[in-house]
Amino acid sequence: MQLSATLTVMVQAARKAARGLQRDFGEVENLQVSRKGPGDFVTAADLKAEKVLREELAKARPGYSFLLEEAGEVKGSDKSHRWIIDPLDGTTNFMHGIPVFAISIALERAGEVVAGLVYNPVTDEMFLAEKGRGAFLNNRRLRVAARTELTDAVICTGIPHLGRPSPLFLPMLSELMPRVAGIRRTGSAALDLAYVAAGRFDGFWEAGLAPWDMAAGLCLIREAGGTVSDLSGKDKIFETGGVLTANERLHGPLLDLLKKARKSSAASDT
Repeated sequence: MQLSATLTVMVQAARKAARGLQRDFGEVENLQVSRKGPGDFVTAADLKAEKVLREELAKARPGYSFLLEEAGEVKGSDKSHRWIIDPLDGTTNFMHGIPVFAISIALERAGEVVAGLVYNPVTDEMFLAEKGRGAFLNNRRLRVAARTELTDAVICTGIPHLGRPSPLFLPMLSELMPRVAGIRRTGSAALDLAYVAAGRFDGFWEAGLAPWDMAAGLCLIREAGGTVSDLSGKDKIFETGGVLTANERLHGPLLDLLKKARKSSAASDT
């Protein structure tokens, strides 16, 4: 894969930030930890990685705005470009020594995500995509899985936990469980989406996500030929925080099941 100037900048920033994460992951028991909210940890490694990413990207592209998990919105002089960054997606995994976490960087141009990177520093898997140029994993072209039957499909999701309740999760899970080959949970939405782009998972759904959790991953899936929507089948993913993605054949049946669960849940509440 011939990297564009944009992807080159993103890769260099990610690799520099990854060095600190790799070092701290090897000494995870010694990390300084503070509580950011119920069940939501922020580590010194998280903050350091975000600082490195912000500095490197600002140096390469002066004036671009930022949307960062820790620092929030940072306005730049260039109003048409914005970096959307999660320096450590899968913080709880990281804190427990589970090697399933990622750096996620997306570039938004005039409100549209045009480039995405998801990088797991432990496995050295670098997922890259740019609008109109395809999606890749370490130079290998990616396509979403070609399965057409839910009975053959492995679907990934995020499970609600302390501080992130989701009353619709169990009804949705109940609808899908008897109809699919398996359901998985990794603890990193960015990697979940990258795995859909790579054909490892056949689909993914989750509610309550932030743009930095999914911006890069959605770019990967679109460039790998997948279909994405919010949980109502519309294109309001960032606004609602809900996402459903799969290949073109499976997206519709999955959406129907999630809508059925939503309707059943609403009926039982009345």
